[in-house]
Amino acid sequence: MSPYDAADTIAAISTPIGEAGIGIVRLSGPAAQTIARRIFRPHPTWQSHRLYLGRVVDPQGEIIDEVLLSFMRAPHTYTREDVVEINCHSGYGVLRRILDLALAQGARLARPGEFTLRAFLSGRLDLTQAEAVLEVIHSRTETNLKVAAAHLHGALGRRIGQVRQDLLDLLARVEAALDFPEEAGELPTAPLRAGLEAQAGALEALDATYEAGRLLKEGLLAVIAGRPNVGKSSLLNRLLDLERAIVTEIPGTTRDLIEESITLGGVVVRFSDTAGLRPAQDRVEELGIARTRERLQQADLVLYLVEAGSPLTGEDDAALAALAGRPGLLVINKIDLAPDLPDAAFPQFEAWPRLAISAKTGQGLAALKQAIVDQALGGGLKVQGEMITQARHHRHLAQGLDCLGRARELLDGGQEPPWELVALELVAAIRELGEITGEEVGEAILDRIFGQFCLGK
Repeated sequence: MSPYDAADTIAAISTPIGEAGIGIVRLSGPAAQTIARRIFRPHPTWQSHRLYLGRVVDPQGEIIDEVLLSFMRAPHTYTREDVVEINCHSGYGVLRRILDLALAQGARLARPGEFTLRAFLSGRLDLTQAEAVLEVIHSRTETNLKVAAAHLHGALGRRIGQVRQDLLDLLARVEAALDFPEEAGELPTAPLRAGLEAQAGALEALDATYEAGRLLKEGLLAVIAGRPNVGKSSLLNRLLDLERAIVTEIPGTTRDLIEESITLGGVVVRFSDTAGLRPAQDRVEELGIARTRERLQQADLVLYLVEAGSPLTGEDDAALAALAGRPGLLVINKIDLAPDLPDAAFPQFEAWPRLAISAKTGQGLAALKQAIVDQALGGGLKVQGEMITQARHHRHLAQGLDCLGRARELLDGGQEPPWELVALELVAAIRELGEITGEEVGEAILDRIFGQFCLGK
């Protein structure tokens, strides 16, 4: 993304391409009203935040479409610039023609996310709010939307901003003692240590929400694994309540990954049906099994299926060894065929909770769904607006905590602390928090963040 130029007026189609009732072409910048005057008839008396019915015409006077035009005067707009939105019919030909007219009259095609970038650069949004715009767009559950909306309204930015301000106050005390020792007097370490511990505690509590926040944003990957013909595809179909995977009595039917999603406990759970684990019979099955092993390493939760009444094999033992320490559930399937299965039948799987089900009849399915929620989310998702959902935020919080940890170690050295080094660690911690909210962010980070947005937003 090239450097931001406030003199540019930008334009883009702001609605998805497709056949629907309404499509929107948006303009933002100092020439937005001037450009709109050139292509809209009749000329209204331009009052801010009003809708005007009229026609878009080309320079030869040809009518392109009958539209509703809204004009919003700066600074009371999304970008804090003059904004014009043209609500027309949604056919691509109409939208493209209107956009081309705006570009021909002096607007520049907006880059992905540039409207929101301008909202951030104008100070209307901090960076956590700008990122939350994308979270709202991508929300797939009510829970996800609740957290994203809280971020959009500034809950997370305010929390981090308050900690950052408190650290700035501590830094000011240290720097005053360094620069003006006679006026400031001796700096006591106990209050400073207490302040550092309080702010570190606040950041640790915030960072502790990341794992649940990540699952909320990205979804939980639950991989269904096991030997061929233990009922993996049948379980996927039963969980989805549709015939998504082919089920036959022939071993090795599933050769590639099959993934579908449902919502459990307010979280999107992505179930991945995999090729059965056994010595490959051909090259295609070999590739499928390799993908299975790769997916198992990525899984947030493993559902390992075994067949009731069937002894474990070397493939089961090898899979268990490879999954040691990973979160998982042992799912004993086909209990409709062998209901009297002793608990001692699977001693190798003592580290995982075990559940007995029948993918064919649905017996035990409700308990399995609850166990997935319990195992992955500790019984449920504790939703709060001040929740970390972005890997970028988590990384900067962890690095900021490292800085505060080193500052505390310097204070606990048992002698006069090296105040210059303490100040440097405080400055570094403050910078990490500023990277989250945008006070310290560089152009490369902005490119990466806003490059994920669609055109028109």
